[in-house]
Amino acid sequence: MSNIKLFQDKKIRTVWNETEEQWYFSVYDVVEALTDSNDPKQYIKRMRSRDDSLNFNWGTICTPVEMIALDGKRRKVQSANVKGLFRIIQSIPSPKAEPFKQWLAQVGYERMLEIENPELAQERMKELYEKKGYPKDWIDKRLRGIAIRQNLTDEWKRRGISSEQDFAILTAEISKATFGMTPSEYKEFKGLTRKNQNLRDHMDDLELIFTMLGERVTTEISQKEEPETFAESKKIAKRGGKVAGVAREETEKELGRSVSTPNNFLPPSEQQKSLK
Repeated sequence: MSNIKLFQDKKIRTVWNETEEQWYFSVYDVVEALTDSNDPKQYIKRMRSRDDSLNFNWGTICTPVEMIALDGKRRKVQSANVKGLFRIIQSIPSPKAEPFKQWLAQVGYERMLEIENPELAQERMKELYEKKGYPKDWIDKRLRGIAIRQNLTDEWKRRGISSEQDFAILTAEISKATFGMTPSEYKEFKGLTRKNQNLRDHMDDLELIFTMLGERVTTEISQKEEPETFAESKKIAKRGGKVAGVAREETEKELGRSVSTPNNFLPPSEQQKSLK
């Protein structure tokens, strides 16, 4: 589970490793937050050169973890767990070191609470959307959609599907049957040009509702038929999306307009750029 957390208004990219049950943090982001360096990569190189022990153990302290890179694409990023970060912090003379250690402890504590009570994670996400200015009724639908999506991916995993690429293929089948567009085509339709922009964060109420319908029906069919191959799951994804697609077409006849809209939740300045 990837995430972005804030330490004193500095963004720290993180990933929760379900198997190890621990957070991994982008070393680049941590160094930038603690040093305010204009070139964290060079700072890391100098830090390693002056600390032989850190440099010698760098391969065990850090590990490549897939995150959103600085160019907006998903790449392997040098990351460290809490233990590794404590070792790195020892080599950074910064007045922010102690506050950062306390922040790390709080992040870990909050995650433990969220595991015991998943509703806390939803409340945190709700607050994030509220700060971005989304209306309350939209937020409720978005959170419900996240839960439905999680149920679907859990079902796919039970059918032996695990790679992100396979998830993307199945999701594209549902989307194309529902809206006549794959997610990448839909993002282009809405003027979303950056890789890290989440399409669903830019859907309106009806778009979210039909997205949920397609994914929920797909989950129900899969649970009923228990497909054993990827090809079978792909056919089910298309069928689930088709149910939502038929409902969308009927809705459009009644409303006299398309459900799919180029509208998005981009700031006005970015909306102008997307139209160029």
